[in-house]
Amino acid sequence: MKKILASLTLAASLAITAAPLPAAAQSDAAELSDAQQATVERIEGYLNSITTMQARFTQTAENGGVAEGDFYLSRPGRMRIEYDELPYLYVADGFWLTYYDKELGQRSDALLGSSLADFITRPDIELSGDVTVRGVRDEGGRIEIDIVQTSDPGAGMLTLVFTDSPLRLDSWIVADAAGLTTEIQLSNARFGGQLSSSLFVAPRPD
Repeated sequence: MKKILASLTLAASLAITAAPLPAAAQSDAAELSDAQQATVERIEGYLNSITTMQARFTQTAENGGVAEGDFYLSRPGRMRIEYDELPYLYVADGFWLTYYDKELGQRSDALLGSSLADFITRPDIELSGDVTVRGVRDEGGRIEIDIVQTSDPGAGMLTLVFTDSPLRLDSWIVADAAGLTTEIQLSNARFGGQLSSSLFVAPRPD
């Protein structure tokens, strides 16, 4: 998956550039303890159990900028991110990831496999292979997992954040190549159930 971390602000916070991260962030995969590896496997199982999901999100940039909107996921292959007050819409239809500017009526498409949206929507999610786990923190009710693109670890880092008991995806944090962070906080998340197929059809300019 080319540039796996290049599009999760192109899908709710992922705009990661290619400049190198600080040297400390360019180490090899973390040496995980047995307990940490078990946590990774538990998270993989949880992510693969998600069929559909809808939630509100709050996106907070390091400079203090805040935006809100709606997030929809239907695995495999489909996702929608729509902002309340910004004219930006991102739609994954199973093959393409489309960006649409509702104000300008402009659309651009990229292969879904070139984006982090592919990682989220793929049929089998594995925290290995084309992604590498850099760290696992299980702090009693909160689990954080840091991942980077295996082929280009300097492109940025994604931290997935979960609450526990029950296990739920709570938020994610993206650190770009310059070390700047953007956080996506989910709220009112609902899992399972039917989502209209029309949610995953991107508009076409008139």
